Amino acid sequence: MKPAKAEILLVEDDQNLGYMLQDFLDLEGFKVTWEKNGLTGLNTFKSKPFDLCILDVMLPVKDGFTLAENILHFKPGTPFLFLTARGLESDRIRGLKLGADDYITKPFSTEELKLRIDIILRRLGKVSDSIKQDVFTIGSIIFDFPNQLLQLHGEERRLTKKEALVLRMLCQNANELVRREQLLVSIWGSDDYFMGRSMDVYIAKLRSYLKSDPIVNIINIHGTGFKLEIKE
Repeated sequence: MKPAKAEILLVEDDQNLGYMLQDFLDLEGFKVTWEKNGLTGLNTFKSKPFDLCILDVMLPVKDGFTLAENILHFKPGTPFLFLTARGLESDRIRGLKLGADDYITKPFSTEELKLRIDIILRRLGKVSDSIKQDVFTIGSIIFDFPNQLLQLHGEERRLTKKEALVLRMLCQNANELVRREQLLVSIWGSDDYFMGRSMDVYIAKLRSYLKSDPIVNIINIHGTGFKLEIKE
């Protein structure tokens, strides 16, 4: 039987970051409920069971520390980690004293966040459905993600780590739009202008690698994102 997805409560008031994190974690096999302030976060927590809570420290209505205290009062032992833009040692100490399993300072890589979530869930004996397909068939091309290889008619091309990460995300969403921000935050950890230009270079390289199969193409949806198109 396929394991149930781990349930995560994300409480983050930054609209862009919240959207990106929810999208990324959903893609990684978690079931994410996103709330935008401490009060609605607490009410949602009380409404159903969660395996892990991810709490921003600077929340409106009820800050993250107070929210964590309320959550632990309602259900002692609940695992949680803090996200914060502040790097104050006093904040970190306060969070850890409350019982936080981890504490991540913004900006951060979503791959790092995923790793920390997996570590917490494994330590607690929780099973998550976050294991992803590693080998993809793209038309007549075989993409071996763990070994960072493209194979076509017996020939191999080794990809860089970032090329492999970008292509994996496109393959996981084949024939569907992947937003620019989602790729940038997930792989580069930031969606600023310069990271965007770097990503465009990687997309162009991948497009050139895949052009050997005429039914495969990476389409640029102007100003929005990319789509790995595999024609029937």
